[in-house]
Amino acid sequence: MTMQSVPLRQVPGDSFVHRLWAGTKLLVVLLLSVMTWVLPSWPALGVVAAVVVITALVAGIPLGAIPRPPWWFWGLIIAGGALNLFFGPEALVVYLRATTLGLVLLASSILVIWTTAMAEVAPAIATLMRPLRWLRLPVDEWAVAIALCLRGLPLLIDELRLLRAAHRLRPSAPARSGHPAAEMGVVDMITAAMSSALRRSAEMSEAITARGGTGRLTAYPSRPGRVDAVVITVVVLACVGAIVATILL
Repeated sequence: MTMQSVPLRQVPGDSFVHRLWAGTKLLVVLLLSVMTWVLPSWPALGVVAAVVVITALVAGIPLGAIPRPPWWFWGLIIAGGALNLFFGPEALVVYLRATTLGLVLLASSILVIWTTAMAEVAPAIATLMRPLRWLRLPVDEWAVAIALCLRGLPLLIDELRLLRAAHRLRPSAPARSGHPAAEMGVVDMITAAMSSALRRSAEMSEAITARGGTGRLTAYPSRPGRVDAVVITVVVLACVGAIVATILL
């Protein structure tokens, strides 16, 4: 499984993580992201990595769901490390820290998608952004747009995989032969992908309208509970511990 074929869908399960409020998971990712961006130290990165690993184990994420990046992905990382090594060991350490930061934050975001139903995302985002209603901002519309983007991305990835497979089955021909098979395949794939995305969006809009409009997407009953407060407290304490450990070290 390559990095492009990661299924951004919920992994079936009934674990403690799956039952958490979607807003709690988003807040946890936000807290960890802010902590690591403000203070990208090794203790902070270790806390984020520990949270990701423990959450994946508790949620029962199978090993088959973990994406396996292609060889060129690791090759680029190694090449970047070799390039930074010419500027000294400190540059290499900074590069490794930045790479680790990106990987752990990406893993935490994908983990939220794996353990959260798409129907819970829009109402959770609307609840978290409720204070912005005082400024008369379109909170519900923003929440619906974010949820639909998350819902449509796996569909678009599947379409691109089908288009790529169909492109490989096309007969080959010399570049200047004038045969249709010799035309630029990238342009054809982009055009087909845009057409497929427009068709998918039209079908999705018709389905949403038939079910009562976009207001139904944010009307899903979803509220945090005591367990969510405990999880947020534990994560905050872990972040404070990482900050203290960084200062002491």
